[in-house]
Amino acid sequence: MLRTIIAAGLMLASGAAAAFDLQGHRGARGLAPENTLPGFRAALAIGVATLELDVGLTADGVLVVHHDSRLNPDTTRGPDGAWITTRPALHGLDAAALAAYDVGRLRPGSDYARNFPDQVPADGARIPPLDAVFALVRTPEAAHVRLNIETKLSPRDADGPAPALFAERLAAAIRAAGLADRVSVQSFDWRTLSALRRIAPEIARVCLTAERPRFNTIGRGQPGPSPWTDGRDVDEVGGSVPRLVAAAGCATWSPHFDDLTSETVREAQGLGLKVIPWTVNDAAAMERVIDLGADGLITDYPDRARKVMAARGMALPPPVAVGR
Repeated sequence: MLRTIIAAGLMLASGAAAAFDLQGHRGARGLAPENTLPGFRAALAIGVATLELDVGLTADGVLVVHHDSRLNPDTTRGPDGAWITTRPALHGLDAAALAAYDVGRLRPGSDYARNFPDQVPADGARIPPLDAVFALVRTPEAAHVRLNIETKLSPRDADGPAPALFAERLAAAIRAAGLADRVSVQSFDWRTLSALRRIAPEIARVCLTAERPRFNTIGRGQPGPSPWTDGRDVDEVGGSVPRLVAAAGCATWSPHFDDLTSETVREAQGLGLKVIPWTVNDAAAMERVIDLGADGLITDYPDRARKVMAARGMALPPPVAVGR
């Protein structure tokens, strides 16, 4: 009987630890080129519960995996092999033209390269269509891996795709891949999430937020709602970001990690929300986030997070090797 009780306790502990959602940010940006197939393979090989990635729409309506709405001169070389000097918009290029750009290396001497000195280049890596990332996790080895897909929209960008159209295309792609139960969609621009709530309520939604000096999507104390929150005013819910997120119909609140307190974590979880902060790269910050009771974290360095988790006896997602 005692052995049975102990075994049951160990199983429960293991299950609780396994629930911690370790997400590889843009794959494993600190270690491999962001939002590329080599980067996602690197994250899977390290072992993550979720691949976090970004999507945009090309001129011909193809969903592609890329962070910015425009190509980045610090990560992109043109068909001639030279670093680009302009920033063409994704929605101004068709998928065939976009496929000619190489995003497998950081531009030497750039601030980006200095910030990620451990990133291993993968020359020849392209901006992948979303379907190619779906294919990675539809392999038997990766059947446990989830995807957290960010729609790259801004209420300040009048030239981007319409939020409803973006949501329709993304929902159709997720459903066609048979991955609705393994995908969440996140955004700072909640217009996409509101559209997705109407179009595909079965797909989980994640409300991204930031209250940083240089990037604030909440607008606490300002007249009227923030342009990022699709007409919802945080001051009308007592200044509570978790209550604002719950009102928006999100299942998860994903704030900047420095915006978290033990009180807001408890409040959010009391509202039935999961709390998964971004982007947590320092071991001490990872320790703090876990101590606050967060349900997971998003990081450029899943290898560092695994060390922190292992030292605490937390269950780790299994490494996955997927072919090229």
